[in-house]
Amino acid sequence: MTDYQDDAADKFQEECGVFGIHGHSDAATIVTLGLHALQHRGQEAAGIVSCDQGTFYAERHVGLIGDTFTKPSVIARLPGNSAIGHNRYATTGDGGMRNVQPFFADFAGGGFALAHNGNLTNASSIMRDLQRQGSIFSSTSDTEVILHLIAMSQKTSLVERLTDAVARIEGAFSLVAMSQRKMIGCRDGLGVRPLVLGDLDGCYVLASETCALDIIGARYVRDIKPGEMVVITDKGIESYFPFEPAKSRFCVFEYVYFARPDSSVQGESVYSVRKKIGEELARETHIDADIVVPVPDSGTPAAIGYAQEAGLPFELGIIRNHYVGRTFIAPTDNIRHMGVKLKHNANRKLLEGKRVVLVDDSIVRGTTSQKIVAMVRDAGAAEVHMRIASPPTISGCYYGVDTPEKQKLLASRMSTDEMADFIKVDSLGFLTIDGLYRAVGEAQRNGESPQFCDACFTGEYPTRLVDKEGVDADPDTKVRPFSVLSEAG
Repeated sequence: MTDYQDDAADKFQEECGVFGIHGHSDAATIVTLGLHALQHRGQEAAGIVSCDQGTFYAERHVGLIGDTFTKPSVIARLPGNSAIGHNRYATTGDGGMRNVQPFFADFAGGGFALAHNGNLTNASSIMRDLQRQGSIFSSTSDTEVILHLIAMSQKTSLVERLTDAVARIEGAFSLVAMSQRKMIGCRDGLGVRPLVLGDLDGCYVLASETCALDIIGARYVRDIKPGEMVVITDKGIESYFPFEPAKSRFCVFEYVYFARPDSSVQGESVYSVRKKIGEELARETHIDADIVVPVPDSGTPAAIGYAQEAGLPFELGIIRNHYVGRTFIAPTDNIRHMGVKLKHNANRKLLEGKRVVLVDDSIVRGTTSQKIVAMVRDAGAAEVHMRIASPPTISGCYYGVDTPEKQKLLASRMSTDEMADFIKVDSLGFLTIDGLYRAVGEAQRNGESPQFCDACFTGEYPTRLVDKEGVDADPDTKVRPFSVLSEAG
């Protein structure tokens, strides 16, 4: 692995983005724009499936939306007034075209397309059961499990069969699906992954984030509720709740990093929450300094909040090069070992002789932080203090976020002081878990019944990790039980 690839791996990799619209004459174009707004949630591949008078059309491509779906010839191959799309970052299964969503299947009742954000924690167990019953899988994605469960269901209507399927899966999921006459959205019973409902000139829209509604000029209607299934037809929208009632455990890291800052999440402005996170961080970890500098781009809103609360100047002491792609191939060893400088450059005139507070959203493995700190010191900073706008990451995610194994997470094997020595800063400070909860509007974390999924910070998972249990199980992992109903109301 080159230094550049190593830097790319030293972060939380994005999840996936889903988008759908029903009843619009230019559905595929609208979905393309929506996926463009959701590009930050997955850059590996994308797909769109459209439906035109009962006939389905699919386009799936590796790469970015702007490089693949903006060609008129591609859109022309996606006719129809309903379409769903998906941006992929692989969290389960391998890469390649066979795992690019949306998936499509021909059932006895007609065609059906499905796109999924999240991870199923019992997918492997269900897959083995289905294979013993004769099912043949064409991908290694957990999303295909849902299609097989629908096919095996003995229920009559498609909505009942989908309800039957989702009642058997566990973990985190936001689904957008489409049949010949319906578009369906569904969130897991704990609402871990996001899904919002919008309206564009009387046409309903489903999307992972509100920023995807903004790009097409759609009106935000509401969030799909945890455990809710909405069925959209030409006649309107109906709502069902196939899961037994449960308290929401929305992913708190959406506020810290994943969602775009111009989105609203759970009714809260992501940008405003990140500024509040910075304010809490300044109150909890104050240090005498001259300037506050964000690690671009994800650390910027928190750094603004930190600077305002601390009464320090906010400066762009590190400039990011936005034109370095993920697949950069270094032609020589000298360039290859430049590492992080391919993406970031120190603003020497601002940093020289200054006591600098660097603000970043998280520390994963610490290798990128090492290089950023070294770059700031090389630019002449007198002191470098790192402040992290989240608690220490001690556990991996099993709900749709690609994180390194627990033993590769720096905070799982080092104290804060040891991490400070490792990345070579004068001091290191993290936001506390209660500080994070205060920033998102809670007085503190309820230890008996947490308000969010925060397993990456606490090791407490809100669902069973069926596929992991008994295989490399961590004895310190705490799991709260979660059950579903096998029948819909």
